[in-house]
Amino acid sequence: MTSSRKPASPNAPAASQRAGAASLLDHIDTPADLRLLSPRQLPQVCAEVREYLLNSVSQSSGHLASGLGTVELTVALHYVYQTPYDQLVWDVGHQAYPHKILTGRKQQLPTIRQKDGLHPFPWRPESEYDTLSVGHSSTSISAALGMAIAAQREQNNQKVVAVIGDGAMTAGMAFEAMNHAGDIKPDMLVILNDNDMSISENVGALNNHLARVLSGKVYTSIRESGKKLLQGMPGIQHLASRAEEHMKGMVAPGTIFEELGFNYIGPIDGHDVNLLVETLQNMRNLKGPQFLHVVTRKGKGYAPAEKDPIGYHGVPKFDPSQTSLPSKPASTPSYSQVFGDWLCEMAAQDDKLMAVTPAMREGSGMVAFSQRYPHQYFDVAIAEQHAVTFAAGLAIGGYNPVVAIYSTFLQRAYDQLIHDVALQQLPVLFAIDRAGIVGADGPTHQGAFDISFMRCIPNLVIMTPSDENECRNMLYTGHLLQQPAAVRYPRGNGTGVAMDESMQQLPLGKGRIVRSGKRIALLNFGTLLAEVMTCAEELDATVADMRFVKPLDTELLDELAASHDLLVSVEENVVAGGAGSAILEYFAAQPVSSNQQRAQVLPIGLPDEFIKHGTQAEIMAELCLDAAGMMAQIKRCLGD
Repeated sequence: MTSSRKPASPNAPAASQRAGAASLLDHIDTPADLRLLSPRQLPQVCAEVREYLLNSVSQSSGHLASGLGTVELTVALHYVYQTPYDQLVWDVGHQAYPHKILTGRKQQLPTIRQKDGLHPFPWRPESEYDTLSVGHSSTSISAALGMAIAAQREQNNQKVVAVIGDGAMTAGMAFEAMNHAGDIKPDMLVILNDNDMSISENVGALNNHLARVLSGKVYTSIRESGKKLLQGMPGIQHLASRAEEHMKGMVAPGTIFEELGFNYIGPIDGHDVNLLVETLQNMRNLKGPQFLHVVTRKGKGYAPAEKDPIGYHGVPKFDPSQTSLPSKPASTPSYSQVFGDWLCEMAAQDDKLMAVTPAMREGSGMVAFSQRYPHQYFDVAIAEQHAVTFAAGLAIGGYNPVVAIYSTFLQRAYDQLIHDVALQQLPVLFAIDRAGIVGADGPTHQGAFDISFMRCIPNLVIMTPSDENECRNMLYTGHLLQQPAAVRYPRGNGTGVAMDESMQQLPLGKGRIVRSGKRIALLNFGTLLAEVMTCAEELDATVADMRFVKPLDTELLDELAASHDLLVSVEENVVAGGAGSAILEYFAAQPVSSNQQRAQVLPIGLPDEFIKHGTQAEIMAELCLDAAGMMAQIKRCLGD
């Protein structure tokens, strides 16, 4: 900590070196170092990891509350399992900061989410301890099952553990994987990190004792011996099995996991590191699929984060001695806020509007709407596929659904978008947030592909607003259409333009000329218009704000092609299959005419690669999507 920082308040974790205690974390560079310690030293390690995490993230920004809640679990896992030989699979990755601290990346943690710094989530190229690159949720059990089958075939005694958060258990993929695992019964462990805001009442001495008993050698040997003894006596065997199930069901909510073929243990206190170690040691060599239910508190050890785990999920730089995060300076509204305001405005006019989100209420700007119109608001949890088909059902029932979803998460519901909405021409509006470059969350969250994967779908209208007023009007236009429609808008604030007094329905498939010039016409798709205008001023180029990717304004394209030498499409989407590709396809399909001069087309957009993390401005400059970069690309094309 710098000398200018205020002394830590009682809300912050106690300093590990207080009262003469020597630092243990200073001597831990890998889990092998951790395993040299005695169990009685582990609580001190946990306190130091929690303090290090808080001090680091408060100075660099990043995800905080989730990691604070998984400190003891992370320490116990690396203490019991021989990582990296044993494979530990984290779900999502917000909770994996302590994992990075203990696996050789402690000194680099202040660079997390920054350009050329640590990746925000577990990332295979970054460390041998990161077995699966993650970002989206609910993938850990499927991947761990594949790893477990591979280890079983190799007969190498390699252990596999998947750690999944309770939010991620709401996605169908997690249960698909468990259903498969329960059928083929590999040796693997799934840990449910149940990080609800309050620890449920059933976590206590009785359940901790039950976990010890159910995972211990005595109980396990009795159970297995009993099964062997009862073989050949189906009736008695079934009766004994049902008796065991009912005994466990009285004190442990694990029936559903048992029915899926897992041996359920828990729930246990996820902040008792020695209890976790003892339970994991007992479970490490159990045969078949095992399920450990661990209850943790998001934000554990830092009172403000415990009180407001949502607010402290992702944090800016802040002073941990204060009881609240710094207020954001007044600025133009974000596109998410523009959407949320429009949603409330539209619901006041349309009582059949139904808003659907897959667990992104805060991120999508829907807090006010959920409070003002609770009966028209549906959070379906982390279940994007269900969200889209649920919206289709609402549309079939005569309602007007709006699905608020991040670009990167819409990828998970592609089949539903095609089959359940577009194929049936249902009037579902998709408000696609975080389209284009999102910045620090990196490759798993960049909204780079939505124009490309949507443009090939029949019946779907695709709109790209250039500012917040256009966004509001496009949302209104899409809501009034009696067909599937999508409005894509970026992460971040609007431009500060004046908003129309009342919403305007835009003419379908029509763009607008915003600057007249010579020789070159810049065709803008989306919120890069300010950079496009700067470039146009330098080149004395025409600028057309195209507004619609689908349907394209082909009349405008023909006019510009006849009066300009070069058409330059600009979009915050991959060039492959994007808006520029649509323009090229249109001109390529026109009849050949010997007396018609064809304009050259230059598509400018994202390259054919996964976009790494960094600030939005840094990435835009690196990918030549700022004004200077656009100008350089145009001049190269012209040979200037």
